[in-house]
Amino acid sequence: MHQLKDKVAVITGGNSGIGKATARLFAEEGAQVVITGRRQEIIDEAIREIGHSAIGIVGDVADLAHHQTLAETVKRLFGGLDIYVANAAIINLTPSSNVTPEEYDSHFAVNTRGVFFGVQTIEPLIRDGGSIILTSSLAATKVLPDHAVYAGSKAAIATFAKNWAIEFKPRRIRVNVLSPGPVETAILGKLGISDADRPAFEDHMASLIPAGRLGRPEELARAALFLASDAASFVNGIELHVDGGMTLA
Repeated sequence: MHQLKDKVAVITGGNSGIGKATARLFAEEGAQVVITGRRQEIIDEAIREIGHSAIGIVGDVADLAHHQTLAETVKRLFGGLDIYVANAAIINLTPSSNVTPEEYDSHFAVNTRGVFFGVQTIEPLIRDGGSIILTSSLAATKVLPDHAVYAGSKAAIATFAKNWAIEFKPRRIRVNVLSPGPVETAILGKLGISDADRPAFEDHMASLIPAGRLGRPEELARAALFLASDAASFVNGIELHVDGGMTLA
């Protein structure tokens, strides 16, 4: 059974990690998928993996013109959309004493401003009864070392969702938050964790998670599918922690 048959889904940052896993699952469930990312070659590779006539659009969510281009393209090709997943984000873990203004601004430009204006721009095209999913992070509610700026940029997401769930009530557009814990993605390498150090890092993180392991992108994708589908038709304004219980630890 295709849970998203005949739906159009747009996923920012759908070229890697959780975003790509979500795009692949949505496509398998019958959706016409549109992904965005900042690098053409990575977009092209993701499109080949996703299949199902997925479409890729290059752009940076920190650039407000990108949101307008994305909205115009979706309108021209499909007339509108049913699901919007604001997933694109950056993370650079730095002690607060070492954070530069440039690092601070880049986190909020992508993780916060990009989400807000992405939704503002695309919302008029979302069909009545549609779904918006905002990807936040466990770090927004649990204090983790060197996460202050990243966590701050993500903390606004839950508030956005609650306000939009009310604002979009006349059109029955549901707005929910997906908050992952540590997940096995390429982002671990971007955090400066070498291949040699990765097993020790993963073992340490697993010791902090009641489930005893890191999450997998496919597990987050299944949670996103639930929020996007009719299975969650009475779910609105929530923050769904998919973290193996780490919030509790």
